[in-house]
Amino acid sequence: MNMPEAIKVYVRVAELSSFTLAADQLGMPRASVSATLQQLEAHLGTRLLHRTTRRVEMTQDGKAFYERSLDMLVDMEELQGMFRQTPADLRGRLRVDMPQPVARDVVLPNLGSFLATHPGLEIELSSMDRRVDLVREGIDCVVRVGTLGDSSLIARPLGHYQMINCASPAYLAQHGTPLSLADLAHHQLIHYSNTLGSHPIGFEYIDAATGLPRQIDMPGRLTVNNTMAYEAAVLAGLGIVQTTAIGMQEYVEKGLLVEILPEYPAPPMLVSLLYANRRHLPRRVQVFMQWLAELLTPRLGA
Repeated sequence: MNMPEAIKVYVRVAELSSFTLAADQLGMPRASVSATLQQLEAHLGTRLLHRTTRRVEMTQDGKAFYERSLDMLVDMEELQGMFRQTPADLRGRLRVDMPQPVARDVVLPNLGSFLATHPGLEIELSSMDRRVDLVREGIDCVVRVGTLGDSSLIARPLGHYQMINCASPAYLAQHGTPLSLADLAHHQLIHYSNTLGSHPIGFEYIDAATGLPRQIDMPGRLTVNNTMAYEAAVLAGLGIVQTTAIGMQEYVEKGLLVEILPEYPAPPMLVSLLYANRRHLPRRVQVFMQWLAELLTPRLGA
């Protein structure tokens, strides 16, 4: 039995609570994963997992072995790389997730230079508006924009996106340009919601007198749940949007969109890097996250 490989298999099964999911992520047949775990338990002389028809859970011995296994896997990676000091010596796959505008406008245009510097790395990049489960989906790190709710994750704040209110020239020609908050009662807001059917947030702004965020309920006949549709809707003249200034800058400069009510922007949105465990972060993930931070931070406000 290859002990290091068996430990890697055990860690994935333990984290995902599933032989099937672990087999998919490891690229192994499920039967091989099961056989490897049986051999490992026989070798150690203890049961590591409780198996039921619905779920796989760690035993008390399994939890203790899991914690020590994480330490060992990181130590092994560091040992293998301790005499390889150049960027070209980093090896392995990175699985990352980030919002579509961040991937499209910032990361992908610059990713070629990163891959050229680290030819031994492979990147799997997903861009979904839904919030991924880092552990269950095997994600190494994510870029998130907005309020954080995952207390179990480690967060590295990078800065804030400044916000902008805008609409298309065609929409403004038809409905007029709002010059005050009161004017918004006669306009349509394109609503954005991750969960369709939930109560949409209205027009958000910062109260100049108190510095506190405020909200105005606003009519809107369209609700979307992803950034591509949100962008397409405002360009099509379907209403007003509140979004990141950096994402709309090109459209405003080209005259495809017009900024409105600049004195009433929505509160800035926090941009963060998130990952599952500070103590057990592989070197390749550390290097990629540092590159991301250096790439994004100059484009963000404090």
